Amino acid sequence: MGGEESTMAHYMFRGSYTQAGIQGVMEAGAASRTDVVEKLFASLGGSLTSLFWTFGEEDFVVIGELPDNAAAAAAAMSVAAAGGSSVATTVLLTEAEVDDARGRTATFRAPGR
Repeated sequence: MGGEESTMAHYMFRGSYTQAGIQGVMEAGAASRTDVVEKLFASLGGSLTSLFWTFGEEDFVVIGELPDNAAAAAAAMSVAAAGGSSVATTVLLTEAEVDDARGRTATFRAPGR
């Protein structure tokens, strides 16, 4: 997995279409949605890494890079406010970020102890 490290944060957006949303996909095609998502990421200073169509609990999974959490929140809020789909956001960590976290000391006490 190594390779070039990006300075941008990585996010995964999972979502489900409403009836109207999936009707829009059926009318305009999946490629039209990919174009919209690419433009969404670009408008916030990021880039789309991948978009997958799924079936089950979610209808799509999007992975991309954005400058920060505020940009990710803006993307999610824009999608939700537009209607047509619901979206959930997950912050993705690189191996370097996990190793950085692993090396930090945190103070915590479990409940009841």
